[in-house]
Amino acid sequence: MVRQHLEYCCPVWNPHFRKYIELIEGVQRRATELVLKGVEHLHYNDRLEHLGLMCLHTGRIRSDLIDTYTIINGIYNVKTDSFF
Repeated sequence: MVRQHLEYCCPVWNPHFRKYIELIEGVQRRATELVLKGVEHLHYNDRLEHLGLMCLHTGRIRSDLIDTYTIINGIYNVKTDSFF
């Protein structure tokens, strides 16, 4: 439930400042500690791997790449000539 809120409209509000990236990542860091008993002792990256998740920053980069691919290949109905 937390992750859906953290990823909502990420292409629009994608943070660029390290301060904001760390704040948002801290929310997920804390949520992963609370999800399952017995994983709170693991390092954050190990918890993500155990839960089958990726860090939010990596997820935003992945989302940006997917959006770029779909726009360039005409999957989205966007007039790209108006951007360039």
